[in-house]
Amino acid sequence: MRVSDFHFDLPPELIAQKPPVERDAARMLTVDRSTGHLEDKNFLDLPDLLRKGDLLVLNNSRVIPARLFARRAGLRTQSSSPAPSGQIEVLLTQPFGGGRWRALVKPGRKVQVGERLVFGEDELQAEVMETGEFGERTLRFAPNPDFFATLERIGHMPLPPYIHRADSAEDRSRYQTVFSDLELKGSAAAPTAGLHFTPETLNKIQSKGVQVQQITLHVGLGTFQPLRVEDLSEIRLHEEPYTLPESTAEAINRAKAEGRRVVAVGTTTVRTLEHCASQDPGQPLAPHSGTTSIFLSPGYEFRVVDALLTNFHLPQSTLLMLVSAFAGREQVLAAYRHAVESRYRFFSYGDCMFLS
Repeated sequence: MRVSDFHFDLPPELIAQKPPVERDAARMLTVDRSTGHLEDKNFLDLPDLLRKGDLLVLNNSRVIPARLFARRAGLRTQSSSPAPSGQIEVLLTQPFGGGRWRALVKPGRKVQVGERLVFGEDELQAEVMETGEFGERTLRFAPNPDFFATLERIGHMPLPPYIHRADSAEDRSRYQTVFSDLELKGSAAAPTAGLHFTPETLNKIQSKGVQVQQITLHVGLGTFQPLRVEDLSEIRLHEEPYTLPESTAEAINRAKAEGRRVVAVGTTTVRTLEHCASQDPGQPLAPHSGTTSIFLSPGYEFRVVDALLTNFHLPQSTLLMLVSAFAGREQVLAAYRHAVESRYRFFSYGDCMFLS
């Protein structure tokens, strides 16, 4: 298959630039995978679509203010704008330990191995250790008493490039799920299907007899890098770290053994669960941590996930391919055409789909 097989036309005005007034105010398009039937609903209808005994799995990774602005050591600027002329924009995408991070750097051509970058009022400093393709760099930060606290002060929320505005104070909370774990900082983008949930919705779901468990997958570089190949067989994703906790592994094993549905919230959850199942096919899931670069496209046989809540994704993206693997390319593209005609809001702050 070709990347171009996953194209759809999207009017720019349907790309949501801000979150809805209320978290749970999104519209929700339901897709019956067995019949292709579509129905326009609202996210608040989700508890009614879940069944007693379902297992709902969430990604509890926390987004960090990963977008930073630096100057090259020895250079100073008096501008107070978010990205003054001459500054270097840095997007942290994955930690390696020892103060090292993978990052996207713009303009990359100015930042080579050995260069030192200074962030804020000399609050952070980093040396460029390695260069990669398309602006990728490995940075090593100088020791800092509380690196993440410093990021909270000087960093910006990493809003996607299709949101054409600067980040705001509101994004600090709204580009973060209510169930993100303060101890699990590491994502460079939100697991956006989870943005719709409120504590009230989660309580309503659990009161219906639906189990809720969590995994952690820190969203990294693959979210930001465009595809540069046309043949799906040539697509290679960057690795992202994940953890499958013991309670989640046990709950999934019981649900599958008893014929109950596993409902994934978001493509990050799908990728984590299906990666774990692919490590030892046919065997129960075992709790562990690791990295995954799994790419799911049409033809893949799902081992764990039975239903999926997800936002609408970019044309010709690996996430649209994942959803097409789950529900069929023609069915998914038909649902997207319906969503465009019905004026659904798209992408991170947009509406959602429930596929079952």
